[in-house]
Amino acid sequence: MKVRSRNLVKVSGRADGPVVMLAHGFGCDQNMWRRVVLALERDFRVVCFDHVGSGNSDLSSWTPQRYSSLDGYVEDILEICRELALGPVTFVGHSVSAMMGVLAAVREPEHFAGLVLLAPSPCFIDDPAAGYRGGFSAADIDELLESLDANYLGWSGAMAPVIAGNPERPELGEELTKSFCATDPEIARVFARVTFLSDNRADLAKVKVPTLVAQCSDDAIAPPEVGAFIHAQITGSRLVTLNATGHCPQLSAPEETAEAIAAFARTRR
Repeated sequence: MKVRSRNLVKVSGRADGPVVMLAHGFGCDQNMWRRVVLALERDFRVVCFDHVGSGNSDLSSWTPQRYSSLDGYVEDILEICRELALGPVTFVGHSVSAMMGVLAAVREPEHFAGLVLLAPSPCFIDDPAAGYRGGFSAADIDELLESLDANYLGWSGAMAPVIAGNPERPELGEELTKSFCATDPEIARVFARVTFLSDNRADLAKVKVPTLVAQCSDDAIAPPEVGAFIHAQITGSRLVTLNATGHCPQLSAPEETAEAIAAFARTRR
């Protein structure tokens, strides 16, 4: 029960349905999935949770030592899988959580029927020598992190609408801004570095479970080259480009996002 309360784990939907686990990205919480959950729980058993330090998780469980790399989050995911004992799950990881899912599936593949990597990026920083485009130069990321350190609330107000995209729908950026601003600034500083400085390109080839790479058609955070790179590195993976725009399709296009997840998850039963 400690694991459930630590991560505020919630299980809904059909008790006999295939299991789908939804993991949110930086600055978010499980509430970001609410419209996707409504669509999925008719046919699936849906598991949602908050990463420690986010949403209504147990903040007393957060330490910079455990959560200064993806490893702490990966271990949390595996502990949730072990605690719930629902059998292999289709794990849906948004943004940075996509790489958490990759690492978890490499470590203990028996827990995973498949992976859905939603708007993923294994490395946000360009690597010209390797011919890799992550979307940002090293200087861009340094500037981003310095701005976040100097004024987290101001950074959130400026960056969240860019991340959400869809400027004609300002309510999306406003919701993401509120979510960012609800995160403790010290925790956000550590999680931002984990998000934007991690490089998991070498881990992709180790994935042996079925994988769907779902990228957005216009994403300022994860350009299309990133999805193509991930698809090329994970043997047997599928790549789909959603009509959704922005980096948070669970907000901007929940129906399309739920349909992509459901179509893949049904094949994993």
